Amino acid sequence: MGGFNKLLVTIGRGVGGVVGTLYQAGRETVDTVIRNIIPFMAFISFIIGLVLVTGIGDVIANGIKGLAGSLVGLLIVSIVCAIPLLSPLLGPGAVIAQIVGTLLGVEIGKGTIPPQYALPALFAINPQVGCDFIPVGLALGEAEPETVEIGVPAVLFSRLITGPLAVVLAYFASFGLYQS
Repeated sequence: MGGFNKLLVTIGRGVGGVVGTLYQAGRETVDTVIRNIIPFMAFISFIIGLVLVTGIGDVIANGIKGLAGSLVGLLIVSIVCAIPLLSPLLGPGAVIAQIVGTLLGVEIGKGTIPPQYALPALFAINPQVGCDFIPVGLALGEAEPETVEIGVPAVLFSRLITGPLAVVLAYFASFGLYQS
């Protein structure tokens, strides 16, 4: 009987350890969600509401519409959207990118913008993607302050380079996609 009891105790301790670990992981997850994610979601909701109520998204979309008919125009759009001080403000909820994307889709559908610019336009309006989340992601990862000081600007400036590069690659990738 002693060997059987020893086996049960070993199994019980193992299961208890796993359950304890999972319980602690759950507690830490809830704590992280309450301390970091929910406030960030509230901030994003505020920014989305501000963009929608003020109509700034429509203003930007109408300004971009004129540039979307050429590769040079799309490169200008990409550079503007990737400006390091601007991209974290454009990123939340991708509201402006959604409005601009819808407007560009309508213009492509109407024939105002040639359809071969659809793919490059997608990349032109989205170089800010993720730039709003970089500080939050580093905070969630409990990065050192020095890492945040270097990491945030590094990502923002890298998007200033990779955004227009993605537009050019998308432009060449779109050759032959839209045949009449």
